[in-house]
Amino acid sequence: MGQLAPKRPAATAPATLPEKAPLPTKVQTVTVSADEAGMRVDRFLEARFPGLSFSHIQRVVRKGELRVDGKRADSKDRLEEGASVRIPPLRLDAPKLAQVSEAQQKTLDALKAMTLYEDADVMVLNKPAGLAVQGGSGMTRHVDQMLEAMRDAKGQKPRLVHRLDRETAGCLLIAKTRFAATALTASFRHRSARKIYWALVAGVPKPKQGRISTYLAKEENEEDSIMRVAAHGDEGASHAVTYYAVVEASAQKLAWVSLKPVTGRTHQLRAHMAHIDHAIVGDPKYFNKENWQLPGGIQNRLHLLARRIVIPHPRGGMIDATAPLPPHMLQSWNLLALEADRFDPIENAPEE
Repeated sequence: MGQLAPKRPAATAPATLPEKAPLPTKVQTVTVSADEAGMRVDRFLEARFPGLSFSHIQRVVRKGELRVDGKRADSKDRLEEGASVRIPPLRLDAPKLAQVSEAQQKTLDALKAMTLYEDADVMVLNKPAGLAVQGGSGMTRHVDQMLEAMRDAKGQKPRLVHRLDRETAGCLLIAKTRFAATALTASFRHRSARKIYWALVAGVPKPKQGRISTYLAKEENEEDSIMRVAAHGDEGASHAVTYYAVVEASAQKLAWVSLKPVTGRTHQLRAHMAHIDHAIVGDPKYFNKENWQLPGGIQNRLHLLARRIVIPHPRGGMIDATAPLPPHMLQSWNLLALEADRFDPIENAPEE
């Protein structure tokens, strides 16, 4: 896992992003760049002219005002590098002035307080432990519902591009535009997002750095569902790989571990740590140690933080955001005299 890496800043802005092109007031012809090759016509316009409404793009294409190499195009057509695109005059739809209710404003303020990083395309929230990402049975407040308060005049609202368990705190990436959602979802699918988690676990894993590779399958029972370690070929079993590194130990009873999931299976980190007999402290589903006493003063809540996310920005450069320890974990770190600003040895773990 290589050398210790230097500590990173909490969030860095993406490297030089291309300037937003002004909306053309007369006909212009542009050439498709290598980066834009393979893009759909509608996504191409959306990327070149942020703020252009989806309905306006569809209208321009449907009327045949946009031409590719002199021919009419369909919005789903994919562009080739070097193609010549004729773009008609475009206009922004006049924004409707919406009244923000008191409840909406409260939600917007709560989202702002959670924000670690934000620009026109992307936001990274520091999700508190206990707040669900999406609704379930009997759940009224969750991140997806809070994002309704940010719905714009064109009816678009920010979209979730990945998930965190309800009790897991930390970095949650949100796409603010359809363009960003497509790019970020592809980054997760191609595993070009790097995620680092911190956890407090029972006992001290040996060796201090390692790789956990199993198959996981969902097991449903009457009350709940749980991910169990399965055999290759079992029904519904998916391969899951996690790297771990012990950052610091507290006596031999507890360890602060840094975790790097390569795959993104449900409850992967929780199931994997329980599988190697070092379950995450306060995990109601996977903590499987009998007669194990929680040290005094430590809250019986899940000690798992989505510490850092590094992912390519849809318009170039990188998004790099870091979340602080949530209150219950900070309390435990203080009680155990763990130094939260130590170097993180997982930084250079492999990506597969």
